[in-house]
Amino acid sequence: MIALDELDLKQRLARLPERDRRAMSAYLLKLKHESKSGRRHISKLMSEMDAGKKTSLSQFADSLGHD
Repeated sequence: MIALDELDLKQRLARLPERDRRAMSAYLLKLKHESKSGRRHISKLMSEMDAGKKTSLSQFADSLGHD
């Protein structure tokens, strides 16, 4: 994406109401998780958990990109 297009998009998103920004954030997170690298990352985390490595909920949320 061209830098000016990205800046324009960010500015438009910043002007949205909170509810719409949250919806866009959820959509972008969904796209991230559906990507090949996102699925690999989640699969790695799940494998580590299956192997007995414990992760706190806050660490898991941080690794998924949740605030």
